[in-house]
This record gives sequence, structure tokens and C-alpha cells, in this order.
Amino acid sequence: MDVAKFLAIDVHVHVEASLRNPSEPSVYQQAAGKYFKHDRAQPTVPDIAAYYRERRMACVVFSVDAERARGLPPVSNEEIAELAAEHDDVLIPFASIDPGRGAAGVEEARRLIASFNIRGFKFHPQFQEFFANDKRAYPLYEVIAEAGLPAVFHTGHSGIGTGMPGGGGIRLKYGNPMDVDDVAVDFPNMPIILAHPSWPWQDEALSICLHKPQVYIDLSGWSPKYFPAQLIQFANTQLKEKMLFGSDFPLITPERWLRDFETIAIRDEVRPLILKENAVRLLGLA
Repeated sequence: MDVAKFLAIDVHVHVEASLRNPSEPSVYQQAAGKYFKHDRAQPTVPDIAAYYRERRMACVVFSVDAERARGLPPVSNEEIAELAAEHDDVLIPFASIDPGRGAAGVEEARRLIASFNIRGFKFHPQFQEFFANDKRAYPLYEVIAEAGLPAVFHTGHSGIGTGMPGGGGIRLKYGNPMDVDDVAVDFPNMPIILAHPSWPWQDEALSICLHKPQVYIDLSGWSPKYFPAQLIQFANTQLKEKMLFGSDFPLITPERWLRDFETIAIRDEVRPLILKENAVRLLGLA
């Protein structure tokens, strides 16, 4: 991957459609489209590769394994990894494994790391229904930490389920980043990314990121024009090397995110760190 040619690296992109097992959009995807005000088709891995290549960007791609909690089979980790390998000039594959799968999930993680060039793991505690610090998830974290790979945790409000009756059954309590603080203590060598501005726990997320050297924040899922003032303050100062550009595509396009990013008070010397350089360092792309 020639990172020098990229304008930015998007660390948060969802693969929402399978080429091998196509299906109709789920009720959650339909509701999210309404909430985020978009009507784009659910993208496959090759769709994403073409989209980002055209925009001179690289991106991290993943699905979310929530079959146990939601009854929704994800786009398989194998499909994402194999297709990403065909587009490795722009795509960086992460896997998603529900910790509730126990030993089977741990073995899958080992296999994916050994045979599929997986570069990290994505967790969505609210959608997968688990607390990040549940000790039953620790055998899975041990595999990730042993491989030196990053783990992404959804934090804060969930756009998924917003507006659905009962929030689509999604319980916001699982999104408190303080649960991830325990994980950061117990796995000090595992890079951790707190995904999204963590409203209504923004100050907690900033404190964790400041306190734990291996914790980062990705800025996906929100238009930058809605970022809280304290998030902008820390992005400009103490956490300038720990903030990452992420869009949440296809829910938010990188074009929209970048356009709105231009309007907020981020220092000129900090912008390239957030858009690209921090991700290059964290993901070992240099």
C-alpha cells in the first residue's frame, strides 16, 4: 500500500452487502438510512474499493457479527478479507467476532489472524449485547493482544436503532466507554480505538484516551460540525496524535465529513495528523 498517494485514511467503513450471500437490507439498515438521511445502496467490498480509490483514500473495512444478538448473519470475515486482498492498494480488513460465541470465536480469531491477514477487530457492544469489560470476552482479547492488533469498540449513542420502537432492542448502557477503560488496563499492549464521539460520555472518552497510552479515538459517525467543544480542544492539543479520521460510510460519506471538517477550528498542523498520519502510525502502514 503506497500511503504517500493518499489524501486521507478512513478508519471506519462498514461492509453492508455480501457478494456471496446477497440479502435484502435489514430493518436496522433501513432505519439507519432514515436516521442518517441517506438512500445509498449497501456497499460490497469491491464497491468500497472503487469508491475510495477514486477519492485517493484508503480505508479500514469490516462488518459486525451480531447474529447471536440480532439474528442477522454478517458479511463473513472470510469474504471481507479475501476480497480486501484483491484490493489491497486501498483496503485494510478488520474482522468482527461476537465475544458471546466463546471458544468458537476465539478459534476463529486465531484462524483469521494466521490465514487471512486480518489487521484488527471491530466490536459493537450495544449491537452485540455485551459489556466490553465482561471477563468472558477476555480470551478473545488475549488473542488480539498477542497478535499486536488493534481493537475498535463502538462507544456512545447508537445511530443504529434510533427511531425504531424500543430503539430496536438496543440498550445504550453497553456503549459507556468506561467499560473499555478496564480493557485498556488489563491489556496495556493492545491498541484500542474508541469509535465515534462518545456522547453522552464524551468527557469519559477523552479522559481514557489521555490516561491510557494505547487508546485512540476515531471521529466517525458524526458530522464534525456537531463535535463538542471539548473534543475539538483536546484534538488540537494533548490528543492531537491520538485522533483518527473515520466517516462511518455508507451512513456518512467521507466527502461530507471532510467538507464539514474544514469548517471547524482545527489547527493547520493538526489536520494531517488526524486525516492520515496518526492512522499510518497506528496501523503500521509506513
